[in-house]
Amino acid sequence: MTWGCPIREGASRWPEAEALTFAGRRWTYRLLDVEVGRWVAALQARGVKAGSRVALLSANHAACVGLFFALGRLGALLAPLNARLTAKELAPLVQEIAPELTLAQGPLLDRLPGAENLEAWGSAEQAPSPLCLPLGASTPRVVLFTSGTTGRPKGAVLTEGNFRASARCSAANLGAFPAPRWLGTLPLFHVGGLSMLSRCAYDGGCLVLQDRFDADAVNQAIDQEGVTHASFVATTLERVLEARADRPVPASFQLALIGGGPVPAPLLARARAARLLALQTYGLTEACSQVTTERPSEADGRTAGAALPGLEVRIADPEGQPLGPGREGDIEVRGPTVMAGYLNRPEATHEALRDGWLRTRDVGSLDERGRLTVLSRRTDLIVRGGENLYPVEIEAVIASHPAVQEVAVVGIPEARWGEVPMAFVVPRPGHAFPLDLDDWCRRSLAGFKVPARFIPLEALPRNAMGKVERTVLRQRLPHV
Repeated sequence: MTWGCPIREGASRWPEAEALTFAGRRWTYRLLDVEVGRWVAALQARGVKAGSRVALLSANHAACVGLFFALGRLGALLAPLNARLTAKELAPLVQEIAPELTLAQGPLLDRLPGAENLEAWGSAEQAPSPLCLPLGASTPRVVLFTSGTTGRPKGAVLTEGNFRASARCSAANLGAFPAPRWLGTLPLFHVGGLSMLSRCAYDGGCLVLQDRFDADAVNQAIDQEGVTHASFVATTLERVLEARADRPVPASFQLALIGGGPVPAPLLARARAARLLALQTYGLTEACSQVTTERPSEADGRTAGAALPGLEVRIADPEGQPLGPGREGDIEVRGPTVMAGYLNRPEATHEALRDGWLRTRDVGSLDERGRLTVLSRRTDLIVRGGENLYPVEIEAVIASHPAVQEVAVVGIPEARWGEVPMAFVVPRPGHAFPLDLDDWCRRSLAGFKVPARFIPLEALPRNAMGKVERTVLRQRLPHV
């Protein structure tokens, strides 16, 4: 089975319906189809073709939308990079991608040597190209980097079939809603943002795109722009409710999907009081966003919901044998949303995909109704405001300090962000505890990865196998 570009199809079926809004501008499907055609022409002129890879470093911007759909028409692959990363963090990712073209937003150009200005490309006047190659279920669309338990970034390759299935499965759970208006505050370099973008296009909806999360702008869009759906994490949901002083949302607003970890029960109650239906979800990049989501008719905030229709979720032991309800084990996923594999990593792909099941390495349990409770997001993973932090990456930077002998980073619950990283540091013999570790980390790490505190220790606790006992460290953590 093959599909055409959804923007081209939308221009034929509902040409004057809104497809995109951003920074005061509005594009109908007809106008966006022309815009995407111009992007195709510009990319063709640079030799981008089927199988080409294009790296992108940008915050949310209308140009990202044109580029995404244009690359689809060419059969080329988009590699969006996290705009919060430093130049040092980005360099190995670009090397892994080996792109034919690298684009970056103007303020971010200095982080990617050799990158070309995204806005200049987006504003170039080109005669639109009519080229629109058919997309098959296995056609790669994006590669999104996600770190495993080793912290080494891996590029998950998601296909057109993955995005189509994700939209189809989500709609089956939430209920059909023609022409939705999704609020786009999630970054388009994350699978959640790209899923909203593609979902809108498939359903003839409109993406109300914002360059960043701002609670006042979110509420204005909900109250005045007719937004029907949104995606938040607990932190941003709370900020939205605070900014609107808990005023009820209008009847036009249908629901919000909440990812990034469990939501405190008082916050869910507060949302319900404001007539805001908040559905907890569980998902991951390798499964093209949502895997489980609460059913709108039975949401109680106690779990992350059951598997979306069309997907399967099971709990397995380390040997891959399924476990019954109430048993704790590894969360595994099967279905058409599961990635094609990791870019250039056959061994990692083989390890992650076993007998058709995606081994998430997250830990959870299923109840008798098939609803998932997530107990741990991968080994030692820290989830800070929806961003995944991997201790080994942070530890490597701290351990490179000349006064540090060894270090262990663990997460601690924190009211605003869910979790924040804390570092236990053992100084080298003869050295005082280094007081410049915050600055040292910020030279190499994005700000959200920098530990909230650096705690001195004489030695790290280890078990009989010599492994650091992180559970013991967590028991020593102060509350923040």
